[in-house]
Amino acid sequence: MNADLVNLTGKVAIVTGAGVGMGAATARLLAARGAKVVVSDINPDTAAATVAAIVADGGTAYAVRTDVADEAAVAALVAETVAVFGQLDCAVNNAAITPDNLPIHEADMAVFDKVLNVDLRGVMLCMKYEIAQILKQGTKGSIVNIGSVSSVRPQPHNAAYVAAKHGVIGLTKVGSLEYAGKGIRVNAVLPGAIDTPMLRGALETTGNTEADFAPALSLFNRFGKPEEVAEASAWLCSDAASYVTGHSLAVEGGYLTR
Repeated sequence: MNADLVNLTGKVAIVTGAGVGMGAATARLLAARGAKVVVSDINPDTAAATVAAIVADGGTAYAVRTDVADEAAVAALVAETVAVFGQLDCAVNNAAITPDNLPIHEADMAVFDKVLNVDLRGVMLCMKYEIAQILKQGTKGSIVNIGSVSSVRPQPHNAAYVAAKHGVIGLTKVGSLEYAGKGIRVNAVLPGAIDTPMLRGALETTGNTEADFAPALSLFNRFGKPEEVAEASAWLCSDAASYVTGHSLAVEGGYLTR
């Protein structure tokens, strides 16, 4: 592979949910590859921490607090990106919240609505304003939506999360159909069991350990690293993936092959 194609120098990227975990790892990797990165998160402190880490590594980044379920906030995120860096070339729509944990007949509809608002509506809003900006520029672009293995293999007691993540694939496919002719690629990444604060919190709640849990979720008998998911997103953002659109790339240690 031509290394220059994976280089993101000159590109401007938005990463949502970039304060911790996969989002933070993705923001740092895109910056390391040369992109100017807007670090978006609902928590301004964690967003600032990611920016500080990027700057310490010699990269360029800017933090914007964003609630992705709020249309005005998403519109402002894209507008501020352009005001600060002059354009938008790629985005990784990663922001999500903890899955629900009840069977359907006991579902808390307030929780159901909140999960869909962030994990599905949030992706739709980000796509809407990111794509509109790239169209306005008349340039090529790449959108990466973060789904989950639950996008294709449902889990019990996660009706809201599963519905939202299935919907992310649907949005990705529609976006690929509508904008390929405009030079905008839209793809998804489907992480499996990735070692993030959210997963560690779930382990503490259930009293499990990685050694207990990982063999059921990975052929490698370990959790994935946020940086491994980041590599997939960075590739899809880059010109190395110029012939890829409408695709869902699983980063899950072989979990879906079982």
